[in-house]
This record gives sequence, structure tokens and C-alpha cells, in this order.
Amino acid sequence: MSICFVCHESFSFFLLLFKKISRAELFDFHGNVQNFQARPDDILIATYPKAGTTWVSYILDLLYFGQTERQTSTPIFDRVAFLESTISPMGPGLTDDQTYIHTYILPRCYIPIIYVARNAKDNMVSYFHFDRMTRTQPEPGEWSSYIHRFMEGKMVFGSWYDHVNGWWKKKQTHSKLHYMFYEDLSEDTGREIDNLCSFLGLSRSDEEKKRVASGVQFDNMKKDDTTNYSTHCAMDFKISPFMRKGKVGDWKNHFTVAQSQQCDEDYEKKMKNSTLQFRTEI
Repeated sequence: MSICFVCHESFSFFLLLFKKISRAELFDFHGNVQNFQARPDDILIATYPKAGTTWVSYILDLLYFGQTERQTSTPIFDRVAFLESTISPMGPGLTDDQTYIHTYILPRCYIPIIYVARNAKDNMVSYFHFDRMTRTQPEPGEWSSYIHRFMEGKMVFGSWYDHVNGWWKKKQTHSKLHYMFYEDLSEDTGREIDNLCSFLGLSRSDEEKKRVASGVQFDNMKKDDTTNYSTHCAMDFKISPFMRKGKVGDWKNHFTVAQSQQCDEDYEKKMKNSTLQFRTEI
């Protein structure tokens, strides 16, 4: 079986153009992966970047395969590969074990989808530090300008608002879509693992689920070279670790009062017609 990844039903977004330079460039791209052929037992993981992607990937990896040699010998980005990536060591496409695709159009397949959403402010902070330390992303610039670019949706994979709302709407008509929140997962990992097992029809003992919950705690994953991306050639850990803090509410250490208020006003305007609710602290 494979675990895959999807993002949004509209497909006008900014894609990375890799050249012989140290950083990628951004350009507008139109296309789709609707012809992607999923296998019957595949699973799609969908998130906006830096919203709990690796976290949920590792949870599912452990739930399906247990603590085996693959967890200690193979990096998470190979165990759960990105289908859209052109720089993955495994190359684009399905692997023998799991696949992790990151697209904007739902493939023509009806398989379980797990979507993970994170509040905008924490997501923004995490994305900023990720952009600082990886050559797979354009230069982030200064934090003050990055905030405006994030609010305007001029990001790789587009607007956070379109992303979280698009999948929230999709949930209303797609019975095999499980919508999760990063904040809930942080507050009670065991509860969210129970919910995942229920959604996927997995029968796992309480002991097995507790073992998974313990293994995927942030501090444990941050120290694990197979999950912390320390072996990935595009990451510069001298600038920032890939797994930095993982805390809900860390945005308070980055936003000024004025910046926070500006983001709140933008949020209220763009989310006024949505029933989607986020927590910025727990």
C-alpha cells in the first residue's frame, strides 16, 4: 500500500523552477494530476506546507508497518515520498511502500484522504524558518515582508486561505476525507491516533497505539535522523533545524503587536464566510 498527498482542487499555483543556482525560483504554473492512478489501498496525506506533514506521515508509517528496520534505516522522505518532487532520491512516482504526493488537484480516485491544517500564524512562522534553511525554496526575505507575501498567497503552493478552506469544503462531499488540526494533535496525540484508526478501520491494541504516540512526540522525532531531515542534501541546519519547536503559539515570539493585528484583520476578512475554526494557542 502507499500513502500519498494532495492539496487543493484549483490548480493555479507557484511551482519551483530548479536551475544551476543555490536557490529555486518561483513561477506561475497551471496543470493537474487528475490522471494519477492510485492503488485501492493507497492513502493520501494532504497539508499546506509546514502544517504537520512529517508528523502525520510518521504516525501512519508506524500504524501500518510498526517499528521495524525501515524506521531506522530509511529516511521518512523516502518511506513517504513526495510524488511531485523532482529531487527526491527515489524520484517522482509511487514507491513500493508508501507515496506522498503534494498537488492541487484531487486525482480521479476514491481513496482515504487525511488532511492536516495548522493555524495561519504558526504555519507562517514555521514556513518562514523552513524557507530560510532549504534550497528547495526561494529566498524568504525579511520577516516583515514575508508576512505580506503569505497573506497575499504568493507562496509555493499558493494561498493558505484557499488551501485550508478548499479542503474543508471538500470534506462536506467526500466521505473518505478525515480533516485534522495540528493543534488537536499537539494537545492529545493519543486521541487523534484513535480517531485516525477509526477513520481508516485499523484495529490496533492500546499498547500499540501508546507506542506510536510515544514515538511521534516532537522531541523524539527531532532527535531521530530518519525523521528530522538531517540527511537531506537540500537542508542547511546551520541556519535552522528542519524540526524547530513544534509548539502551538510560538507565533507570539515573532509577531509584533501591529503585525499580529494586521494578520487578524486579514484573517477576519478572508475567513468571514467559512465555518472553519482554528486555535492559535492551547
